[in-house]
Amino acid sequence: MKFIAVKLFCYLFIITLFAASTSADEPAVDPKDKLIVETVLRLKSFDLESSAKGKAAVIRYLKAQPGTDQYFELIERFKPIEIVDGLAAFSLQHSTETSGVRGAELLFSMQREKTLLEAIGGKDPVQAVAAVTLIGHAGGKRTPKLLMPLISEGKASLAVRTAAVTAVGRTVDGQHALLELVTSGKLANDLTFAAANILLSSTKAMIKTEAAKHLQLPATADAQPLPTVAELVERQGDVANGERAFQKKNMCIVCHKVKGEGKDVGPDLSEIGSKLSREAMYVSILDPSAAISHNYESYAAVTDDGLVIVGLLVSETDESLTLRTQDGITKKLAKASLDEYEKLKVSLMPQDLQKLLTVQELVDLVEYLLTLRKVSAP
Repeated sequence: MKFIAVKLFCYLFIITLFAASTSADEPAVDPKDKLIVETVLRLKSFDLESSAKGKAAVIRYLKAQPGTDQYFELIERFKPIEIVDGLAAFSLQHSTETSGVRGAELLFSMQREKTLLEAIGGKDPVQAVAAVTLIGHAGGKRTPKLLMPLISEGKASLAVRTAAVTAVGRTVDGQHALLELVTSGKLANDLTFAAANILLSSTKAMIKTEAAKHLQLPATADAQPLPTVAELVERQGDVANGERAFQKKNMCIVCHKVKGEGKDVGPDLSEIGSKLSREAMYVSILDPSAAISHNYESYAAVTDDGLVIVGLLVSETDESLTLRTQDGITKKLAKASLDEYEKLKVSLMPQDLQKLLTVQELVDLVEYLLTLRKVSAP
């Protein structure tokens, strides 16, 4: 016992010594801070609040090293309130990655999930979806209570409400809550596809059977019922056939570019495989309005002579509105010449693309899209 006490005293002395010599203008990752962190992690009973200088060094290290194993280990052990905002920002930025989910789990364990709820109600639509996604992964049994209001009240954007359906569907209680909305006829029509994917792939036979009485997924070009996204992601496709499907009449190349070929209407897909998972790829094709990028929202404008123009917003000033139509035509419209204009809730991308593809062609298309990745610098 005496040896352990002496050893503990020595560790604490090292922390105080090095922390005292650390100044505000030191580099972001100071070697002395790193040494303090390594020392602190070895001390099983160390109280971070017992050393102001040691705590300052740990906080500096955390702010300089987000996402590392030690970052999460330190937060899990000491739960420093000073790092909550940074942890939330990191998690939101990496919401589709293991590190982002791990950060969200720590926020819940620290009872600081309020930071995620605030992001849902914020002005950034991307962060709102990210926050809902994280709650779905980290909220556990609390997820339905936190997110069902988004689904039932219908005030949030379609992207946020769809993300909420997916998140709530990760729990059995959530699936029961969704099923109740479906059977009572209270589920919004624009959430039917998302709910069907969740409920028809439920591991609970009762939920799956009851949902099938009210929901079905759309048929494909060969009149076959569309499998759930959960089933589709398990399939492997043929890349060459997928590229042919991409080039098919009325398909992706009509609105998207890949490596300079195609039309510049929707997002350039040259690196889409680096941005979306296999599951997200299927959702973006089959339910495009649920995943509209904030940079690709569509507007409808009606001119004073009755012409209706629908397209992506390119730019807007006090005097004019510039839209790019589905044909790739850019139109600059004087606001004075418009009877009305509004942002649409649906994507410019067609809702029923699966009708132009067989199930296998759809699988092949996704396989091809997943190969379109950012080329790493040599």
